[in-house]
Amino acid sequence: MLPWFQNGQFPLYLAPMAGVTDLVFRRICKELGADVMVTEFVSAEGIIQADERTRVYTEFDEAQRPVGVQLFGADGPRMAEAAKKIIDWKQPDFIDINFGCPVKKVVSRNGGSSLLKDCPVLAHVAESIHKGVGDQVPVTAKIRIGWDQNLINAPEVCRILENSGMQAIAIHGRTRAQGYSGEADWEVIDECSKTVSVPVVGNGDLSSGIDVEKRKSTTGVSGVMIGRAAMQYPWVFRDAKHYLETGEQPDPVPLEERWELILRHARLLVEWGKFSHEKFAMQSLRSRLMAYSKGLPQGKSLRTSFSTVSSITELEGIAAEYLDRVQAASEERLPAVSA
Repeated sequence: MLPWFQNGQFPLYLAPMAGVTDLVFRRICKELGADVMVTEFVSAEGIIQADERTRVYTEFDEAQRPVGVQLFGADGPRMAEAAKKIIDWKQPDFIDINFGCPVKKVVSRNGGSSLLKDCPVLAHVAESIHKGVGDQVPVTAKIRIGWDQNLINAPEVCRILENSGMQAIAIHGRTRAQGYSGEADWEVIDECSKTVSVPVVGNGDLSSGIDVEKRKSTTGVSGVMIGRAAMQYPWVFRDAKHYLETGEQPDPVPLEERWELILRHARLLVEWGKFSHEKFAMQSLRSRLMAYSKGLPQGKSLRTSFSTVSSITELEGIAAEYLDRVQAASEERLPAVSA
C-alpha cells in the first residue's frame, strides 16, 4: 500500500487542475495542509519530444512530496516511454494517469475521459505504463464515474485498473457529460471503494471540513481530493484537518491574511522564472485572482480590477484600497456609542 494511506492515515489530495496547480500553487496548498500533490496533466508526446514548455509542468520542489506527475494520452507504449523519462528527470513519488479530463481538446485526441468508453484501450494504457515503469514508482489513475448517464461504469473501470496494476484510483463523482455541473454522485464512488482492494480517493463537492468528514464516515474512501474549493480558499485543507481532529469548524481567515496570501502568490509566481516578464506572470494570474475574489465582500468590484492587473505594484495598490474601503464600510455599520 502507498505510504500515505498506511497507519490509518486519510490523506487530503490537491486535485490536478490545468492552468491552476502549478509549482507555486502546490507549494501554497502544501503549506496549508494538503498531503498529496498531483501536477497539472502533461502530454506524453510533449515529454517524449523533450519539449521544454511541457517539462515545466513536471516541476516540483522537495517540500511538496509525496507528489505525482499526471500523464494523458491513448498510446500505452508511448506513455510508458514518457513515464520513464519523467522518472529519470524528476523521480516523482508516483505516476498518475488521466482518464478523467472532460476537456474537448483532450477527449478529441482519445485522451482523458474518452477512454471510459473504450475499456480495452484503457486497460492497455494502464498495463503498458505499469509494466514499463516496473518497480521504479507506483502508478495510479484518475477517472470519472462514467461518460454520461447512460454509461456510468466506474466500478467496472476500477476493477480493470486494479487488475492492470494501479495502486490507487481517484474518482470524480460526475460523468464527462456533466463537466462540473450538477452534484457529484458519492454513491457510485462508495460502490467503487467496495469493489476494489486498492485505495479509492473521492473527489467532488468538497468545500469544508464538514464535507470531508461526511464522506470519510459514510463511504469507503481512503482519502479525498479537493479541487475547485482550494482555488477559492486554499485554507480548506487546514480547516478540514482541524475539523477532523476536533469536530469544530474554524473561523474564516481574516481579510488581511487572505490578501497576504494573494500577494505572496503573485510574488512567488514572478520569482519562479517561468515567465519572461512580470507582466506575463500577472496576466496568467488573473484567473486565479478571480477565484480568490469569490466569497470576499465587494468581490464584483475586485474582479473588475483584477481583469487588467499587470504588475505586483498594481496588485498591492488594489489590496490597500480594498482593505481601506471594506474597513470604512464596516465602521459605517457600527452603532453609534452614546456619551
